[in-house]
Amino acid sequence: MANEFSSLAEEIINYQKKHEMPDTQLAFSLHITVERLHNIKSMESEPTPEESTIIQKFIR
Repeated sequence: MANEFSSLAEEIINYQKKHEMPDTQLAFSLHITVERLHNIKSMESEPTPEESTIIQKFIR
């Protein structure tokens, strides 16, 4: 696993900080599980192309 966060993970974290949005609320809004969101943020696993598109549309 890379030592640096992926750009998507960084964008998620920055969005959450800016909007004071906890993981549970963001996961609910994205229609994914909190565990899946944690895995994407921690880069334990890569988001699917569909997940990536959904996340990017929501946070941008």
